[in-house]
Amino acid sequence: MPDHKLIIYQLLPRLFGNKVTTNKFYGSAEENGVGKLNDITDRALAEIKAMGFTHVWYTGVIEHATMTDHSAHGIKPDDPDVVKGRAGSPYAIKDYYDIATDLAVDVEFRISEFKELVGRTHKSGMKVIIDFVPNHVARTYASDVKPNGVRDFGEDDDSTVDFSPDNDFYYIPGQPFVVPGGYNPGGDDFKSPLKDGKFDEYPAKATGNDVFSPAPGINDWFETVKLNYGVYYLDGKKSYFDRMPPLWHKMYHILTYWCKMGVDGFRCDMIEIVPVEFWAWLIPNIKANYPDVIFIGEAYDKDQYYNYIHNGGFNYLYDKVGLYDAIRRLTCNEPGASAWEINAVWNNHCKGIDHNMLRFMENHDEQRIASRFFAGDAMLAVPGMIVSATLATGPVMIYSGQEVGEPATGACGFSGDDGRTTIFDYWGMPEHQKWMNNGAFDGKHLTVGQQQLRNFYGKLLNITKDNEALNSGSFYELMIANEHQQGFDTKLYMYLRYTAHQRVLIIVNFNREARAINIKLPVEILTQFDLSGEASFSDMLSGETFSTTDIGDGIPVIVNGSSGLLLNL
Repeated sequence: MPDHKLIIYQLLPRLFGNKVTTNKFYGSAEENGVGKLNDITDRALAEIKAMGFTHVWYTGVIEHATMTDHSAHGIKPDDPDVVKGRAGSPYAIKDYYDIATDLAVDVEFRISEFKELVGRTHKSGMKVIIDFVPNHVARTYASDVKPNGVRDFGEDDDSTVDFSPDNDFYYIPGQPFVVPGGYNPGGDDFKSPLKDGKFDEYPAKATGNDVFSPAPGINDWFETVKLNYGVYYLDGKKSYFDRMPPLWHKMYHILTYWCKMGVDGFRCDMIEIVPVEFWAWLIPNIKANYPDVIFIGEAYDKDQYYNYIHNGGFNYLYDKVGLYDAIRRLTCNEPGASAWEINAVWNNHCKGIDHNMLRFMENHDEQRIASRFFAGDAMLAVPGMIVSATLATGPVMIYSGQEVGEPATGACGFSGDDGRTTIFDYWGMPEHQKWMNNGAFDGKHLTVGQQQLRNFYGKLLNITKDNEALNSGSFYELMIANEHQQGFDTKLYMYLRYTAHQRVLIIVNFNREARAINIKLPVEILTQFDLSGEASFSDMLSGETFSTTDIGDGIPVIVNGSSGLLLNL
């Protein structure tokens, strides 16, 4: 039986290793600092591994467009009018065969520094995931390190037509690209000879978020151009797959390039705006040579989950629209929030594919739990994280800084004050930096509360990884068996995870106050596991013990507010 219980740590090297605390609005790399691949040391990786992680997702390592001038290293500067933030978006790839210049200590050896990071990660006992951004590239895309024989995107296109299945891009013939009005790249203090409100692109190419106009809006993905997989959007999305579009082979070559470097998996961006037929061709072909490589899809249409798993070939998909949204409502104590929404996830839209769903409470797109836009207090995530980690045998992910309550306070530049840690700007994460302690990675400057939070994550993730019932066992929900018990309410959620050898009873309380309830186990469970008479159980998180004089009558428990129990039966 395959092990689906991946424990993934997402980090942006640019943020993770940054020791500079200036955090100037729209600050440069020199002013605000930038983390390097080499900052992710053996010690850092050992600490990550000790928390229970099995995989590290290195976000933003492939070269992307930036306002920082690297021409001294022979790299053509990007026009800031089509770059978001001083550092630039990791999702506006400039060269699919290169490593981001900012992340290197010795720019000439930046690819070697990445290979060394892959080696360090493997040596620490963890695997490496990087981004694959298939739908779009930076407007300034041009590979200067592509292998011999590789043709750049668009190099062989016929730009006189809006669409051809042989083109890599979509065009708006006869019209120049127009930079969105009102964009002030880099803020008032940023000066560049290229900052003039114009970008030389003729004819204009279609924009990444399916805008087929020469003048995308400021809220569009105007810094990117959409790639063409053989779908004619302006003709009712008619597909031309009978003769494979050249782009398919180019993408296969790119992924093979990174697989050869030792990358173990790809987090694939916005998979639903790329045809499923492409994935159905790409993934098996990659796996024919690299059978253990995993594919994680960023997906939001729950009606398409089965399609992308069974037809597209993905190992895992984001469970954002289901479990994340339900848990967020409960964590924030929103009116009408109910644990029955969790029931709807496993019992409805994830039925039969629960082990394929990646669960999380934070990532780079979502707001920080500790921000005022979410819960305002990182400890309020405890019940939600217990459910995210233990509901099913599928993977769980933590975002760097989550484990120390990073609140993402304040505007950074392009990234406003919205509760998200910026992916566009040079920045330091103050709470994470307390743990990092100038590269010692010893947590010396964490508060007592932060140490408790980090210990909770480490304990939960290690239990989840190592406990047979949690990493590979069956699931039995106990809501119906207990909905008429005194003390039951819809902010409690309870279930059993079990194998023939191990059983764990999970009870979480999303209420802000403690709840007392006598948990009833159905007769079929009591019979199946031959449970009767007096018994006592310890909570694997706290060590607290609960006893019953007759398990047939139930297990009386008190669950603290915004907390949970993992009872070893």
